[in-house]
Amino acid sequence: MNANAAWLVLAAISFNLTRAAGTLASRFHTRATTTTIRTHLIAVPARIARSARRLRLHLPERWPWETAWHALFTAAAGPPAAAT
Repeated sequence: MNANAAWLVLAAISFNLTRAAGTLASRFHTRATTTTIRTHLIAVPARIARSARRLRLHLPERWPWETAWHALFTAAAGPPAAAT
């Protein structure tokens, strides 16, 4: 019984986080379904490259949801910290 309650809580949290991500991304994704948000913003067709101990994300050229993904990333992670 406790395991079912834990799965229900996790499903509710993931649903709420997905809806919040859609709201932060764009006006279109605010009203989109969970599947659309997952395919457009979460399952990103990107390549990860590592150099100089930094990770870089290479997004595809002319990717239609780049601006929405960038808005979501900026809202969630914020601008990079200034070097001192």
